Amino acid sequence: MPINYVRRLTGRQRAAQANRHLGIALAFVAGAANAGGFLAVRQYTSHMTGILSAAADDLALGAIEAAIDCAGALLAFMAGAACCAIMVNFARRRRLHSEFALPLLLEALLLLAFGVLGARLQAIDVLVLPATVTLLCFMMGLQNAVITKLSNAEIRTTHMTGIITDLGIEAGKACYWNRDDQAVPLVAADWKRVRILAALVGSFFIGALAGAFGFKAIGFGATLPLAGVLLALAAVPIYDDLKARLR
Repeated sequence: MPINYVRRLTGRQRAAQANRHLGIALAFVAGAANAGGFLAVRQYTSHMTGILSAAADDLALGAIEAAIDCAGALLAFMAGAACCAIMVNFARRRRLHSEFALPLLLEALLLLAFGVLGARLQAIDVLVLPATVTLLCFMMGLQNAVITKLSNAEIRTTHMTGIITDLGIEAGKACYWNRDDQAVPLVAADWKRVRILAALVGSFFIGALAGAFGFKAIGFGATLPLAGVLLALAAVPIYDDLKARLR
């Protein structure tokens, strides 16, 4: 049943298959938020590598204000990850079903705020950045921490560098020439892993296309369906907790 499937995706009890399916769904959301968000704020927010490099470049060029902006983005991303850790550990201590659903609910609410109030948020500064950039960085840090914690750091969804590196490694294994079947160690690609990695990259890219075209067509409102996806993913474990509390 769909309800039981969603419960497996975001509930407290984890399984490798559920982690993979949730990772694919969240990769779509991250790709859409990152690409659509870029059209909104002219800055990618799902990964910090480029932002950290930009901070170094800005400092070298004497662009102190731009470097401070980069520092604000880094702090917002880190604050999102820290917030996830607090929420997960709070729920874990209380043995809540919504241990991982609560951060996704918060991300959904922030996306709703971004979609409804985006144009107004651009005029408000939080830290040293517009509230839109701060919100997106915070949400990406939050989401990256969720999937990292529930998969024991095996799956990432907000950035593709490590995943594409892993695909390259598997491609190298597939191309390696073993002289005979008795060679030790036998070098062979892990095709199951390749399929998972390719699914994550494909989901991120399709999400990026959807986010870019969506924002181009309807602006900030393009984030509202993404919020709906996250709300649907988080709803069942949270409902389970509410039902248990009412009992």
